[in-house]
Amino acid sequence: MRRDGPAFTPLRSWTARRLLLGTAQTAAVVLLVFVLTEALPGDAAVALAGDQPDPARIAAIREAMGLDRPAYVRLLDWTAGLAHGDLGTSLASGRPVSSYLADGYGPTLLLAALTVTPLVPLGVGLGVLAARYEGRLPDRLVSSVTLGVYAVPEFALGTLLITLFALRLEWLPPTALGYGTDLLSHPAALVLPVLILLSRPVCSLTRLVRAGMIDALASPYAAQARRYGIAGARVRYAHALPNAIAPAVQQLARTVDWLLCGVIVVEALYVIPGLGTVLMNAVAERDVPVVQGLAVVFGVTTVVLNLGADLVARRLTPRAGMAA
Repeated sequence: MRRDGPAFTPLRSWTARRLLLGTAQTAAVVLLVFVLTEALPGDAAVALAGDQPDPARIAAIREAMGLDRPAYVRLLDWTAGLAHGDLGTSLASGRPVSSYLADGYGPTLLLAALTVTPLVPLGVGLGVLAARYEGRLPDRLVSSVTLGVYAVPEFALGTLLITLFALRLEWLPPTALGYGTDLLSHPAALVLPVLILLSRPVCSLTRLVRAGMIDALASPYAAQARRYGIAGARVRYAHALPNAIAPAVQQLARTVDWLLCGVIVVEALYVIPGLGTVLMNAVAERDVPVVQGLAVVFGVTTVVLNLGADLVARRLTPRAGMAA
């Protein structure tokens, strides 16, 4: 059965435009990353030469690392390597940049998975609950708590939880120092970081779902469904919830992007050897290839996640997409 009606042609055209835009954004990310890392202060050759560098040694290092070549030549070589999956080689250690990603991605991905797993049911559930009892005690309680928690900075909340649960009550370890990348063998060390990572996203998701549910339940099509005698639960979950979730999907994509691109504050606070820690160390050592490789991976991740979120939101609310 052919499905080439007018409802499908705009969808194909919109998807093609979004894919082209994503490709252009990825190319822009690559160029911007190179330009910004070139603008970093300091000289990698001087940093590698030691505390009392000899000019001849600095020149030799620059030649060996290819730093004496023009910037546009290095850009062309770097982008050619990216096209073949080669992110370059660390100036500080000589290791491939991909090995730094492999080392740091495990802890970061674990934290992201442990955060997103309870985030979706908590955020959606609390948002639906608040919308169902709009203006009443459950709604006021959920709204007040989420607003209060969201207002506390991550570093301050993390320090507070360490002081309370690790130092005073001694229920949990204060950091993951000494556990390396095998964090699953020490689940107690993950409790506080996951709580911090979950705190603000669950507040944002709850408030978005609440607002979307209230708008959807007050819409003409929800009123029409109730006039037809459709049960309230079905109106809420089959008709209103998909429209309320559409903006929440995009917020969820931004949250996953934030989690996967190295949550630097939390990793630094709890001494977790994830991508955020790798990036901080590379910047401190002026290790340009590692900074560039991580930045490109982060940028591409952002583009892909936002593209996926747009596609899901378009699928959930096709009328909005048609109007756009």
